[in-house]
Formats: sequence, structure tokens, C-alpha cells
Amino acid sequence: MSPRKKSRASSIEETSSDTDSQHDEFHHDNGRPNKTRLKQEAQDLKELGEQIIAMSEAERARLPLSDDLLAAIDETRRITSREARRRHMQYVGKVMRHEHLDEIRTELDNMSREKRQRELGFHHLEQWRDRLIDGDNDTVTAFVNEYPDVDRQALGQLVRNARTERAAQKPPASARKLFRLIRDTAGL
Repeated sequence: MSPRKKSRASSIEETSSDTDSQHDEFHHDNGRPNKTRLKQEAQDLKELGEQIIAMSEAERARLPLSDDLLAAIDETRRITSREARRRHMQYVGKVMRHEHLDEIRTELDNMSREKRQRELGFHHLEQWRDRLIDGDNDTVTAFVNEYPDVDRQALGQLVRNARTERAAQKPPASARKLFRLIRDTAGL
């Protein structure tokens, strides 16, 4: 590379490094926000709004939502046209800009964690049910040791009935009752 081209290239590099230090990665050289970033933020807010709309009333009540957003969510249920719903979701995203997004996301994370814990708990109880039906009296004893408050007579009867139903290839009515007993004993 000729000395003149090197000088010009180094001059461009210095200018770009100065510009980078003056503006963060989301702004153009003219000081305006990056259009792609703004679109992504709008899309994220729209998706968050859709997630909130899909929630039940009880779940939504746990979130710190403004009256404006609640009204926009209620309006969404009345819209049947696909295009009108798309436009309304953009409006919901716009209203979401004025919400306490960090608090909402924190509560959504908490709700998600609680749901995973419940699912893991139910999975553990399902495993106990299957072990009790497939196992022997030692398995029943192990369950009673882990959950001493269980009604032992009902447990033994349901286990015997579930085993009989499985052997006869009947619908698992007793297995369902056994699961309810296990769930109630575990407090889930």
C-alpha cells in the first residue's frame, strides 16, 4: 500500500474509533436511534403483550399493569378480524412502552419458575404413583416413610386396585385416585 493510501486508511480508522466512542452501538452517526433496534424493541413489546393477553385473569392480576394496558387487553378479546388484531397488537406494544417493564418481566420470570416447580413436583408424584403400582410392599413402605401423614389403608387399597386394573387392562380409575391421594398428601 502506498504511503498516501496508508495515511488515508489510518485517518479513516481514527475517525471511526472517535465516532464509536461518542455513540453507542444503537445510534447512527447522526445521533438518532438505530431503526433496526427500535423495530426489535417494538416487536419485543408486542410479543410481551401477546404473552400477557394469553394469560388468565388470575395470572394477569399478579402483574403491575396500568389501567390503559388492561383496557387495551380487554379490547383485544373483542377483535375478530386478523388485520384489526394485528394493528391492535401494535397499539398494545405502544402502550407497553409506558409500563414498568422490568417489574413485569420479573414477575413473569417468577411465575415461570413457580410453574416449573409445580411441574417438577407433579412429575415426582407421577413417578411415585408408577413405582407404587409397579413395585412391591417395600415401595409402599418407602412412600409411607417419606410421607408419614398418608392414609395407609387408603393407599394400600388404591395400590392393590390399580395393580388389578392394570393387569386386567381396564381404565386406570384407581391409578387416578391414587395420584390424587399422593398429591393431597404431598400438599401440591
